[in-house]
Amino acid sequence: MKVPQLDLITQYHTIKEEIDSAIEAVLESGIVINGENVKKIENTLAKYSNTKYGIGVANGSDAIYIALEALGISTGDYVISPTFTFFATAGSIVRTNATPIFIDIDSQTYNLNPVKLQEFIDTKCKFNDKIGKLVNRQTGQPIKAIIPVHLYGQMCKMDEIMKISQKYNLKVVEDCAQSIGSEYKGKKAGSYGDLATFSFFPTKNLATYGDGGMIVTSSDEYAEYCKIFRSHGSKPKYYHRFVGINSRLDEIHAAILNIKIKYLDKWLEDRFQAADRYQKLFKKYNLQNKVRLPIKNIRTIINHKEHTFHQYVILVEDRDNLQKYLKENNIGTNIYYPLCLHLQECYKYLEYKKGDFPIAEEASKKVLALPIYPELTEEKQEYVVSKIVEFYFN
Repeated sequence: MKVPQLDLITQYHTIKEEIDSAIEAVLESGIVINGENVKKIENTLAKYSNTKYGIGVANGSDAIYIALEALGISTGDYVISPTFTFFATAGSIVRTNATPIFIDIDSQTYNLNPVKLQEFIDTKCKFNDKIGKLVNRQTGQPIKAIIPVHLYGQMCKMDEIMKISQKYNLKVVEDCAQSIGSEYKGKKAGSYGDLATFSFFPTKNLATYGDGGMIVTSSDEYAEYCKIFRSHGSKPKYYHRFVGINSRLDEIHAAILNIKIKYLDKWLEDRFQAADRYQKLFKKYNLQNKVRLPIKNIRTIINHKEHTFHQYVILVEDRDNLQKYLKENNIGTNIYYPLCLHLQECYKYLEYKKGDFPIAEEASKKVLALPIYPELTEEKQEYVVSKIVEFYFN
């Protein structure tokens, strides 16, 4: 049996006629940039996220970068990010010429830990009343924003993070690349921050067949800035207010997204049910001592949007050999992420060292993402778990 970590082909065939028709309609229209499909998905996703505006862009990385630019982040500023996340989170901070500050994660959710955030503020920062900003004690430079990343489909503790941000006048950009449709205490991903960003990369829960991204916000000012910035800073056309970039969500990708978003909530429920089956199988085979599950008791989750399982991530000993064994048995897995950002070579200049963020560093050595997608069958999941049993007990 073959079990890929992600199966895009099966999903495509379930909606093939609609997708093919939507793409053909774009090609027949001759309007491939800035057309009605883009406007439609912008409005639909803004409404879905309980925000006023959607601004389509070329990818999720640009979305974060443009959102930070809208906040005026620039040289000499600091922006807080978890160290355990995809590179684009901190990479976008550096693109603005600001400096990332890394924070450790919660051991169960893998998201930015508000307690560690407060500890950093208490020990490394002070509030400068003259400028109304939190500043680094050593440099005196302002800390202007936080990027909470909702990893694997589960949101950060946004009530605690927003309380901290409001107390210290910090802007918030939610990185929702892995959490579209997720909810925390009844509020959707993207609805807490000043701005929020989404990715439509093919692996995402709402994905196109290529790159794509979106910024959402309820601020008139930020929305206007983002729209201008994504088009070389021009408004009207050929008249440039500032130097922006070229970052557009094109019509074909938007047309695909307009089809797929109709199925999103069903697909999220299918993912939840697949995760539930994994939980039962791991308990059936008594693997709790070998495998730490993403949720201790999934049955306690009444609102299935509390975890949308963009990834089903287990934490295990001897991770690399387990991954090798599963590969030998035609089971696809992935490691999100094998090296924390503070230990990446490109961030040596920040002078972090091994051991600075022990929870994140341990996670990077032990996390393993198993196959999960809406079309995943119970038979395939049985096969995956049986091979994990073989690895540990044979």
